Amino acid sequence: MQPTRDDAMKLLTEFTQSDSLIKHALAVEAAMRAYARKYGEDEEKWGIVGLIHDFDYEQNQTWETHVYAGVKILRERGWPEEIVDAVASHASYMNIPRDTPMKKALFAVDELTGFISAVALVRPSKSIMDVEASSVKKKMKDKAFARAVSREDIVQGAELLGVPLEEHIAFVTRAMQTVGRELGLAGDKQP
Repeated sequence: MQPTRDDAMKLLTEFTQSDSLIKHALAVEAAMRAYARKYGEDEEKWGIVGLIHDFDYEQNQTWETHVYAGVKILRERGWPEEIVDAVASHASYMNIPRDTPMKKALFAVDELTGFISAVALVRPSKSIMDVEASSVKKKMKDKAFARAVSREDIVQGAELLGVPLEEHIAFVTRAMQTVGRELGLAGDKQP
């Protein structure tokens, strides 16, 4: 099976009803596609991995079940092992080495996209178009802000990619700006 983006969207929406989780998947997809272009990799495959990385989360919200259930479903449905392995690698507790650029990028963008979205939502415009890397870095220092987001994972992700943190934040923000409307973060400015 060589899955398409349409296959990935069908899988995501079969298991995910939450608007916020779907928007998270779209944000991660946009960031993954951008990094695939940057590294000269398969943009479609990387985008699909980003889109489905949390498809099972709504029904499996604990570390005992999340990702384990998703990996089982993907294998049962004949998804390529490269995609299954990449999806599984984003959860540290799965103990899967992040030994490919795709796995590193998924880990690097996962938490960051959620944090950038949170920063956009507290802007007066509620627009991703107004978010700058320096604002994101400043908000990272406020431990009460978006406290569920692991700052450690964000920093480690940039290190995994070998990219300075501010550059990584700016890159992911620009990728998310391309889908600002779909993320509900366009405010009054359209991407």
